[in-house]
Amino acid sequence: MFSVGERDSIRERLLGLAEGDPAVVGAALTGSHAVDGGDRWSDIDLVFGVDGPLDSTMHRWTELLYRDFAAVHHWDLPSGSAVYRVFLLPDMLEVDIGFAPAAEFGPHGPSWRTVFGSPAAAEEDPPPARRSLVGLGWHHALHAWICIQRRRWWQAEQWISALRGQVLALACVRLGHPASYAKGAHLLPPEVTAPLHAALVCALNEAELTRALSAATDALIGELALADPALADRLAVILSDLRVAAPTPDKRGV
Repeated sequence: MFSVGERDSIRERLLGLAEGDPAVVGAALTGSHAVDGGDRWSDIDLVFGVDGPLDSTMHRWTELLYRDFAAVHHWDLPSGSAVYRVFLLPDMLEVDIGFAPAAEFGPHGPSWRTVFGSPAAAEEDPPPARRSLVGLGWHHALHAWICIQRRRWWQAEQWISALRGQVLALACVRLGHPASYAKGAHLLPPEVTAPLHAALVCALNEAELTRALSAATDALIGELALADPALADRLAVILSDLRVAAPTPDKRGV
């Protein structure tokens, strides 16, 4: 595992290289280091403002990460006109570098600290649409139930886990916490998270998966009831068949 000193040294080297790159007209720290300095486990999150085509600059920086920092793998996460290239370095250090057109180099939330360059005016990313979160919630519940009927235990477990995530996201939106990737889940009060303990799948068999799905569906309805009781009532009727415990454990399960 990387040390704090190694991580900080690599971050400073990358920022120095960025300042010497004519195509990089701005750089910023993002993530936890931009807010509270991060902790022992924080990775490196940077954003570069790029003058000219992103592709050529990304290609040069990718070669640099592999050649000078021994990158093991990378993948891309597009975000609007920007691309976040995510690298894995030795000792499990993750380096996320966002490449944004110079005109769009600027913060989209509080996790931003400019190192050099002139960022555009801040633009807050909107929270996830509540309607979509609700829709994904009932979608995941329905598909988990279907997978149980088809005896596809692993796929059912995946959908139940995804349903739990939607309940957490809905609660985060309601209470004003970050909703993506469960970033605000640790801020939720126990009365919100406690019902989800029962939605953890402990074994891959029909009885256990149905029990966990029932608990996750109850948690979804309970969360909806706090913001839209009428919708919660309508969905509770539709989803009632998903919340009936299976009669007998399937001994063939894992």
